[in-house]
Amino acid sequence: MRTIRLGKTGIEVPQNAFGALPIQRVSVDEAVSLLRRAYDGGMRFFDTARAYTDSEIKVGKAFAGMRDKVFISSKTQATTRAKFEEDLDTTLKNLQTDYVDIYQLHCAAKCYTEEDEIYQALADAKKQGKVRHIGITAHKIGVAEDIVESGLYETLQFPFCYLATDRDIALVRSCAEHDMGFIAMKGLSGGLLTNSVACMAFMSQYDALPIWGVQRQSELDEWLSFFDKEVAMTDEIADFIAKDREELLGEFCRGCGYCMPCTVEIQINQCARMSQMIRRSPSENFLSEFWQQEMFKIDSCVGCGICKTRCPYELDIPTLLAKNLEDYKNILSGSVKI
Repeated sequence: MRTIRLGKTGIEVPQNAFGALPIQRVSVDEAVSLLRRAYDGGMRFFDTARAYTDSEIKVGKAFAGMRDKVFISSKTQATTRAKFEEDLDTTLKNLQTDYVDIYQLHCAAKCYTEEDEIYQALADAKKQGKVRHIGITAHKIGVAEDIVESGLYETLQFPFCYLATDRDIALVRSCAEHDMGFIAMKGLSGGLLTNSVACMAFMSQYDALPIWGVQRQSELDEWLSFFDKEVAMTDEIADFIAKDREELLGEFCRGCGYCMPCTVEIQINQCARMSQMIRRSPSENFLSEFWQQEMFKIDSCVGCGICKTRCPYELDIPTLLAKNLEDYKNILSGSVKI
């Protein structure tokens, strides 16, 4: 297993880390068990956030009494000093610690600089020792590029997987040139990518630390298996990735959920990518009465456009929903085979 150095932070960990967003969906006991098994299996970096409901609490309980053996990153969506300080205090309490290894501004809409109140609060927290390293996450490539060029942050977290564009890859290389740690989120593109070997082989080519979202033991077992068998890019894997890219590249929903809630209760983060999910998972899972009812809610879309303003990828969500519904109806009628 390759070791990744997160730039000027000096943090060195295996290139195989734990994304703790999904554990908010399981019980405390299940989450603690997953986290501890991840540690026992070789993972040392664990990423969570204030926005992930009780995820921080579960991470804190899992690693109580062994804080110095793991690296923990968390995030705040605060844009004011008061909210930042409130979030950080809550994070420290939840994690049962007096410091966070990396504290990140979450889903930044721009590159915050020394002139911004929120950056000043982050820098002050580092001086106080509550935060050891400062980072930022972004979804928009232009914002991410500005962040790297600013030289103000020690790490950048950005979506990165084998669907990456040339510009995305250039961003990762630019981070390395600036001695900035790169944390790769959405390594499975919101669940659309299902070949863990291909995902791992792709990531192994870059100075990137992937945080795989884990909710089940079976998922964790796949990632932990790479500690025992080194994965490298091969012609066969490259061919598989090329075919997958041909099928998936273009305008598609990553399922991040930032568009939610919908004013007419459409499950946008699932319905807007149904065409891909139904073809890449057992189709009967998405042909149930439940999912038919959810998909038909799209007919109730009022076109308010609120979801478009929230989408970090600037997708035309109402149009995407309509396309997915048309395809879904064709599948149900049998005019389209899957």
